[in-house]
Amino acid sequence: MADGNTGDSDVEFAYREPKPQSVTPKKGPRAGGTCITIKGSDLNIATREDLRIQIAGADCTVLKFDSEIVCRTGKLPPSSAIGPYDVVMNYGKHTTTRVSGFEFCEDPTVTTYSPDASFMSGGRLISVTGTGFAVIQKASMRVVVNPEPSVSNIGTAPTHKETIEVMAELKNETELQFRSPVIPEMFRNHHFHLRTVIVLDNVEKTLQTFKYYPDPTFNMNENGIIPFEKHINIKGERFTSAMTMQEAQAYVGDAECTIEAFQDNSLLCEPPATKPQVLSKRFKREADASMPEFLVKFGAGRWVLGKVNYDSSTNMLPLHIILPVVLIPMVAIIAISVYCYRRQSQQAERDYEKVRHQLENLEESVRDRCKKEFTDLMIEMEDHTSDLNEVGIPFLDYKTYTDRVFFLPSKDGVNDVMITGKLDIPAGREQTVSLALNQFSNLLNSKPFLINFIRTLESQRDFNARAKVYFASLLTVALHGKLEYYTDIMNTLLLQLMDQYVAKNPKLMLRRSETVVERMLCNWMSICLYQFLKDSAGEPLYKLFKAIKHQVEKGPVDGVLKKAKYTLNDTGLLGDDVEYCTLTLQVLVHGEGPDVCAVKVLNCDTISQVKEKIIDQVYRNMPYSQRPKVDRVVLEWRPGSTGQILSDLDLTSQKEGRWKRINTLAHYNVRDNATLVLSKVLHTQQQDELHQDSQEERNALLEDDNKVWHLVRSAEDVDESKSKRGSMKDKGSAKAITEIYLTRLLSVKGTLQQFVDNFFRSVLCSGAVVPPAVKYFFDFLDEQAAKHDNVDEETVHIWKTNSLPLRFWVNILKNPHFIFDVHVHEMVDASLSVIAQTFMDACTKSEHKLSRDSPSNKLLYAKEISTYKKMVDDYYKGIRQMVQVSDQDMNTHLAEVSRAHTDQLNTQVALHQLYQYASKYYDEIINSLEEDPATQNKQLTVRLQQIAAALENKVTDL
Repeated sequence: MADGNTGDSDVEFAYREPKPQSVTPKKGPRAGGTCITIKGSDLNIATREDLRIQIAGADCTVLKFDSEIVCRTGKLPPSSAIGPYDVVMNYGKHTTTRVSGFEFCEDPTVTTYSPDASFMSGGRLISVTGTGFAVIQKASMRVVVNPEPSVSNIGTAPTHKETIEVMAELKNETELQFRSPVIPEMFRNHHFHLRTVIVLDNVEKTLQTFKYYPDPTFNMNENGIIPFEKHINIKGERFTSAMTMQEAQAYVGDAECTIEAFQDNSLLCEPPATKPQVLSKRFKREADASMPEFLVKFGAGRWVLGKVNYDSSTNMLPLHIILPVVLIPMVAIIAISVYCYRRQSQQAERDYEKVRHQLENLEESVRDRCKKEFTDLMIEMEDHTSDLNEVGIPFLDYKTYTDRVFFLPSKDGVNDVMITGKLDIPAGREQTVSLALNQFSNLLNSKPFLINFIRTLESQRDFNARAKVYFASLLTVALHGKLEYYTDIMNTLLLQLMDQYVAKNPKLMLRRSETVVERMLCNWMSICLYQFLKDSAGEPLYKLFKAIKHQVEKGPVDGVLKKAKYTLNDTGLLGDDVEYCTLTLQVLVHGEGPDVCAVKVLNCDTISQVKEKIIDQVYRNMPYSQRPKVDRVVLEWRPGSTGQILSDLDLTSQKEGRWKRINTLAHYNVRDNATLVLSKVLHTQQQDELHQDSQEERNALLEDDNKVWHLVRSAEDVDESKSKRGSMKDKGSAKAITEIYLTRLLSVKGTLQQFVDNFFRSVLCSGAVVPPAVKYFFDFLDEQAAKHDNVDEETVHIWKTNSLPLRFWVNILKNPHFIFDVHVHEMVDASLSVIAQTFMDACTKSEHKLSRDSPSNKLLYAKEISTYKKMVDDYYKGIRQMVQVSDQDMNTHLAEVSRAHTDQLNTQVALHQLYQYASKYYDEIINSLEEDPATQNKQLTVRLQQIAAALENKVTDL
């Protein structure tokens, strides 16, 4: 003790040593993924973070840390052989224990599978044979949905992969059985590629020949009645595409209809001789409930094709009895029908007038709402404009702009080495590497070498589209110091590309970034139009972004479903009436003086949404990257002498079964003009302890598979809850027709129309300043088109559209954070996608035939498309009539860009990354250089060998 005395504690303390005793299961594939359970005594001493488990040097990821330890095995290193290994358990740095009993086996193999096709409706029994299935814990069949974007569906197809997965129904050593997954309706078209994979723990085997076919179609009788006969013959299409007679099933009511013949367009079955029971409860409630339904099942697909009529007339009455019995009621019915028709006609006219007045009132309401919303938005945008005049538009600097455009979409995102600029070079080799990279830069400035280099890489089968895009971006940075040389290389490659497409289908050229030169063109446009963005087009684009953001945030936004009341995208439309009111909060920022800031929020906003709006208002004069983030601030409400920390989830959150509702201002009963304090969270142990309780509350609320919701739940959830409570309010919301809220799209569109028009005019106005790069490149396309007889005006129009609007402007419009220091929410992104789609439609020459079945996003701007198309045509014509930009003027402009910005870029990093491709395909490049007549006499092979020797001590022929 402090005074030198001693004391005794009642707490017993003991040192314990973990003693693992057994491991189950005993075997697993060398690819890993096996969840093993380790049993023993005192295994859960220390903490989960202190424990590291390895088998044959491969980490085993800890999944459960308790009296029993569960971990998932990693991949056996290639240098290690299959066989038994000890499970090594390291507790911290000084305690190591091990237990034997786990054996790595060969990975499972798939040899055959049958059948090799399924309908989109799925459910077909697929049998897979192979070896090593017994050691697999999880076997599943997965369908990977890959979007295939084109000019017609860019912006509408999902940009990420979707997967549908089912588990095996039967599993033994050599056989697996699955039911083919059901493909959702949204993926059943030609815009998506379906790839079927068998997943065996960590092993994935693609079923190369497995195909999905559209569901079959059936010809149905107009009245839906199928007369009973000895054989029922059903006609249709595509029956045998993914089905056999042995698998197909047909039913009449609850009895089987035996299939006797099965062809691609015909199904013949023998129904039961006596009438079976009606199977469906829905049919039992109908008037002709005595007739059983006819059902066809192909896997999980079910089609009810009508009802089988077993009744037939047996005894015919005499004619003199039939006539009076039939004619008298017929005359009476006709008389009554005429009377009822006249009454209904009069009522219909009254109803028509009533509906007409309602439509007029609705039109007037939408018009008034648009005017009011537009007025409010203009007042708000005037405030934004005054802020812009004070601090300016938050444009990104040139390096950050190029980093985001070139490398942010890469697989590593913000951690890409070109963005971080960090290279892992061994100590002492920095000068050697730097000199070698300078020599490699000189080699890239040799046109014969660079052309040969690109051509060799593109001829490699594993040099895929992603690699081509990334390589082109690296090349752009590496050659940024000589943009005139970069332009010359680009033009040379474009001429070669043009020769390929003109010989086949010239309209497809530049449609996608499938070659290095197409991405080089995109980067070249991005470089040359940066200053034009800052001087001209940036301001209307930024105002459009701010206007959309303001419109979205002035109405309720569901923080879970990411749907908003005010949007341009019907898929992101909040299809419910949510009661809310606007509150003005008096916000005091802790540690930044006594000034109070007034912030407008909604009482239905989540606490995170309130924080975002407060940060936007308080720090409106700061770029987004310099503002505090939502998870690093705390919001405190001080209704009286004591304060209350507000959070999205806490112990006061509303609970209903497995559902927890996210807290809102209304939940805390925060009133108008309430005073709130915003505090920044410091990175100290004291602050971590201060917020530990709230974090534990949130974790407790989300455990046990709890679900959260904010404003509305899906229809299925409402049906589940109303069946328990019988709430009439829930019943009404469950039956709400979401289409009735589509008028909100018109309201938002009318409010934003001026900002959309201003942006389109800034981009498509040839009367103002046109970037010299646009004039130069458009003239290049016109000149090359004139040399080919099969290239017409429409083809040239498509080339120009693919090279500038679709390749650059759509990218910037959908990603404002590429040019501005802002954050783009999902709801704002959804509205920007609609405007981007409109921009793409305006740039195409084909006419869009719209109908009532067309998507709402297409119909929304249908009236303006013709105007925008004319703007595009006039823009292209205006550029053609401008004074030509000479090669000398263009080179001067490019040299100025190089001088102004090259020093800011990570040129050395780009050269280092480019060399990785040269190293990977070293032998192929050397062989190509030796065979190319254009490079044989320039000693390019020797120079590359010298660079390889300096950079990686590669053995050469020198």
